[in-house]
Amino acid sequence: MPRTKGSKNKPKTVTADFTTQIAEKQSAKDALTAEIASITANMDSLKADLKEKKASLKAIDKEIVKLEAKKAKADAKAAEEAKKTEAESVLKKLLAEGMSADEILAKLK
Repeated sequence: MPRTKGSKNKPKTVTADFTTQIAEKQSAKDALTAEIASITANMDSLKADLKEKKASLKAIDKEIVKLEAKKAKADAKAAEEAKKTEAESVLKKLLAEGMSADEILAKLK
């Protein structure tokens, strides 16, 4: 096989215009910088919105806990009233049947 002519280590001549390449890269860099700035600003506004929403969620959770406590207290009070009225009706029924107070107390124990 014949050898190739000329040196492989021969420096290649570059006829590119470096100033236009630098200008292109600089414009791409400026565009990316502007895009990063807009994304950062958007993130900051979203973080502020998130913080506000979390605060309102926390306030609503506190209100729910308070309302649940009030509901439990009202339910307990209603149950106690129901027991009281039931006991009174049983007592009236037993008195109407002719039982004495001592017999009723003995029956309750």
